[in-house]
Amino acid sequence: MAGRKKPLVVITRKLPDQVETRMRELFDARLNVDDRPLSREELIAAVQEAEVLVPTITDRIDADLLAQAGEQLKLIANYGNGVDHIDVVAANERGITVTNTPNVLTEDTADMTMALMLAVPRRLTEGAAILRGSGKWAGWSPTWMLGNRIWGKRLGIVGMGRIGTAVARRAKAFGISIHYHNRRRVAPMIEDELEATYWDSLDQMLARMDIISVNCPSTPATFHLLSARRLALMQPTAYLVNTARGDVVDEDALIRMIEEGRLAGAGLDVFEHEPAVNRRLVKLAERGKVVILPHMGSATIEGRIDMGEKVIINIRTFFDGHRPPDRVLPRRA
Repeated sequence: MAGRKKPLVVITRKLPDQVETRMRELFDARLNVDDRPLSREELIAAVQEAEVLVPTITDRIDADLLAQAGEQLKLIANYGNGVDHIDVVAANERGITVTNTPNVLTEDTADMTMALMLAVPRRLTEGAAILRGSGKWAGWSPTWMLGNRIWGKRLGIVGMGRIGTAVARRAKAFGISIHYHNRRRVAPMIEDELEATYWDSLDQMLARMDIISVNCPSTPATFHLLSARRLALMQPTAYLVNTARGDVVDEDALIRMIEEGRLAGAGLDVFEHEPAVNRRLVKLAERGKVVILPHMGSATIEGRIDMGEKVIINIRTFFDGHRPPDRVLPRRA
């Protein structure tokens, strides 16, 4: 890129200072210093002048928006792994390349999954709330704040990709038996390492597990993959943990089952209509039936910087005339 005009890069949200500084050095980068989500009108203005758009999950980059883009927009360098908020097909048809930032959030998300797996059965947030509330605690009692042991339980992982596998490694260290459902069976060496049991039938796995962890991407095929019918297959003593995408689970059905005592509880870092959170979920959290977090699964300093570095590499590679390493292609029907 030396000796050439710097490409105009519009960044829709505030990124770590280290990342923004490097982008300003390399590109004609327009920052979002206030970290305010851009309005639809502001997004339209951005795609009409930017050569590169750097959006995040909070931006809806659909076909209607892309139809209003200027011819100079050649790259959408997504700051994040998931691209369900981007119409990749429409972008491809307009000759716009889409990239993402894969493989940098695996361990962070797996850590959060494990944290929720512990927090719900062991009632961690309930205990913390008692001390924060009145500040009064009568002391230890043999029958007070009893939760459920996770050692020796069966974990069913829905989506055994990089994150699902990382979750399995952590869970195995806690003495949990690993089961999984995936589009394809994982390599035999991974199954052997994890002593994992593969289920071709998701329905059969759901009916036999103590904990279900959702770790698959959001696609048209996975929308409400855990439907009301499938959730009803789970044991009433089972827990569900979701750190993937909210729309993989029928949230209304999940809430109803927990309210009615047909499911023990849930740990959720994502929601079907986020940033809106169903008030019934909040009430269940107040009762200690669920633990809810504001999409924090990948929120580490290290992870966010790694994401930014990938965005920068994708932009530089593209403008050097090469295929970006993290190009996203339209899914085949």
